[in-house]
Amino acid sequence: MKFENTGIENLKAELGRLDEVMLSHGLVREGQWDYERVTFDKKFELKDGTFYLRVRGYAVEGDVDSGRAIIQLLTPLLGKHYYPHGVEYGEGENFPASLVNQCKNLLDGLKEEISAFAE
Repeated sequence: MKFENTGIENLKAELGRLDEVMLSHGLVREGQWDYERVTFDKKFELKDGTFYLRVRGYAVEGDVDSGRAIIQLLTPLLGKHYYPHGVEYGEGENFPASLVNQCKNLLDGLKEEISAFAE
């Protein structure tokens, strides 16, 4: 599921600051990056399954490994994990309404906080 028109997809920010803000909201980058792309994930374990909120981005300036890249954020996604295949983000998935609302609120908070230092 794509979270369209959140405003996050319009933001560019320095990677170090993004790491701090994302982590404070429970989204972790861990090893999910390469020289040009980053992925921040938050895991939700519910009775209906395991879900992931994913915020992706790519470097428009610098390299991710330097820690000083400027990241253009992309449209956030919500997916459901299926063992052993992985996470599905398809439109045909059913997501609990309470989870969708929780993710929207989290994304609103991220947008507000990141906007304060975004380029």
